[in-house]
Amino acid sequence: MSIFRNPLHDDFGHWPVAYIPYGGADYGEIAAVGRQVGDGDDAAFHAAWTASAERLAGEAETALQRGHRGSARAMFLRASSFHGASYHPLYGEPCDPRLLASYRRQIELFERGLALCDAPATALRIPFENGTLPGYLIPAEGRARDRRPLLILTNGYDGTVTDTYFASAVAAARRGYHCLVFDGPGQGGALYEQGLHLRPDWEAVVSAVVDFALVLEIVDPKRIALNGWSLGGYLALRAASGEHRLAACVADPGLWSIAAGFRTAAIGIGVPG
Repeated sequence: MSIFRNPLHDDFGHWPVAYIPYGGADYGEIAAVGRQVGDGDDAAFHAAWTASAERLAGEAETALQRGHRGSARAMFLRASSFHGASYHPLYGEPCDPRLLASYRRQIELFERGLALCDAPATALRIPFENGTLPGYLIPAEGRARDRRPLLILTNGYDGTVTDTYFASAVAAARRGYHCLVFDGPGQGGALYEQGLHLRPDWEAVVSAVVDFALVLEIVDPKRIALNGWSLGGYLALRAASGEHRLAACVADPGLWSIAAGFRTAAIGIGVPG
């Protein structure tokens, strides 16, 4: 069912629908954004999501001032999700200033929400070559100090840490996994803030993440799994081919040939499942 009139806006605007079960959105809020955009362009799409995100952020501040930590946490996190949804149509090089401003606000609100969790997440800087990659360690619910299996979540083409948080980390943490979400080269803060472009040798990226994870006392070194979604479904398989300390790899979806998928879509048949 369409929520946005523009087909591209509708594709991007549906992302937060998947996050509803894990606190990333409410359907009525998404539909309200769609109505506000109407027949508008990419700027209208960005403005509508931004306005909704800031409304949520304001409600979060009010709730926090009144001592309602749970409500404040939920609204800070939703506001972060909405900022993350705002700028997909703005992708390009050089980086659009609106994208960068929205991303920075997204991360600010994400961290505000995480800080209000019973077991706050830990912001990370993962050493990688001559710099670092941004990430977060999300502890298993009720087991924050226990040695537990670790699920490393790798994103796709234009996802960020908030996407993997709502799509996978919340559910995994509820089921006893510690989760490590991060932006690799070509993704999120690594791209917008540091100018690190996407690269094919994802085994080098994930090996650096595993190196970092192995020094964490709460991580069971024999039970580290990697999950990749969207383009990450290819990146995860590539990483697992060269990083043998992983106990399991989940490709969601498994992309064996990106080029073949593009060719198939181009002739109107549709990408094979």
